[in-house]
Amino acid sequence: MLVLDRLERRFGAVTALDGLDLQVAPGELCGFVGPNGAGKTTAMRCSVGVTEPDAGRVTWQGRDIDLEQRRRIGYMPEERGLYPRMRVHEQLTYLARLHGRSAAEAARQADTWIDRLGLEDRADSAVEELSLGNQQRVQLAAALVHGPQLLVLDEPFSGLDPLAVDVMSDVLRERADAGVAVVFSSHQLELVEDLCRSVAVVSAGRVVLRGDVAELTRRGGRRLRLVTEGPTTWTASLPPGAEVIADRDGAVTVALEVGVDPGAVIDLARGAGQLLEVRLEQPRLSELFRDAVSAGIAQ
Repeated sequence: MLVLDRLERRFGAVTALDGLDLQVAPGELCGFVGPNGAGKTTAMRCSVGVTEPDAGRVTWQGRDIDLEQRRRIGYMPEERGLYPRMRVHEQLTYLARLHGRSAAEAARQADTWIDRLGLEDRADSAVEELSLGNQQRVQLAAALVHGPQLLVLDEPFSGLDPLAVDVMSDVLRERADAGVAVVFSSHQLELVEDLCRSVAVVSAGRVVLRGDVAELTRRGGRRLRLVTEGPTTWTASLPPGAEVIADRDGAVTVALEVGVDPGAVIDLARGAGQLLEVRLEQPRLSELFRDAVSAGIAQ
């Protein structure tokens, strides 16, 4: 298990990490999300030993991150760390060798990931000759080519077209299903919600929300959307535990706490005019994200 235990990191007067805690288990696919400047990149750099925390501890499988542990980690930085003039296959083979693979095994793994990520036509191209999306694929291949037990990926979906997003998503699912611990950051919350089993929301250097995505959305209550022909003044009589979060052009969205009967709200709306639409939904991750970040800032 990857454990980040009460990490602190300051850069001059700026506090990047303020007692951040995170655990990612083997086989877990965890989305690591937060606003710009929340501390995601610093935490990820600490988790692979690129940045030393001022306080706290990082361990993988109970051991501190040393050179031997780093060989078991695949890291994809947000800013590409590739050799621009080196050819794709040559570069992947070289990086696998640096992680302790034999020459033959490194070449085989380079072939495997070039084919898996759709780069077979560019294997002999220099990285600088590739599109940004293909460079991103090479960066992922570089993180995978040595067969890591832990993947730490900083914005791996940045700059990818929809087809490449699908390929990347499939690869991350496969790695997690194979028992690899996977944690990646992203600003694409819908993608995180669809792809990940778990999520950690970071704000001001701390994790302010953590858990199973499905469980978090279930605990977040429900959203009842109603569209009526009449006025929406009926919302003034909502029962306790029901709150209007949107009211526009006859369409009202009401947040319901756990245990609140949506039927009572529907009856109120029906009394005000003909119902044109009724839809009960779970909150999206984006709503939970905004609530968690707002609460974290207010603390």
